[in-house]
Amino acid sequence: MEGKTVRESHVVATQLVLPNDTNQLGNLLGGTLMHWIDIAAAISAQRHTDRVCVTASVDELIFHQPIRLGEIVTLQASVNRVFRTSMEVGVLVTAQGTGRTPSRRANTAYLTFVALDERGSPVPVPAVHPETDVEQKRFSQALDRRKRRLEHRRQE
Repeated sequence: MEGKTVRESHVVATQLVLPNDTNQLGNLLGGTLMHWIDIAAAISAQRHTDRVCVTASVDELIFHQPIRLGEIVTLQASVNRVFRTSMEVGVLVTAQGTGRTPSRRANTAYLTFVALDERGSPVPVPAVHPETDVEQKRFSQALDRRKRRLEHRRQE
């Protein structure tokens, strides 16, 4: 079976929210979080393809809860589904305060990446094989999101 499992593209990145990362309210800046998300997703796409991958779109970036100064941010990224030369990468962001506070879901994001060859041209991406029920659900939902993206593009 050609391709790779979702697990092979999995990335876990951790950041500490420092004063320079926050706004006047002491919350993590959205742009800083977007930067961290893009990096984690790009590494996931590169792990899957063994190629340089570029961001084609950020489909959805949902801010569920603010992330505060001093909190630990964990980003988990993996390839949800592959199309021809592109793939959707999902990123789950959790935040945890100090002490024994439980981590909480702070953000989710879906990004589309394109794999490039040495000349910078798009190349076919290896298939992804979901193994668990959760991975299969993300795989199915990714197709729905892609249809919405393509429909939105046609309407522009």
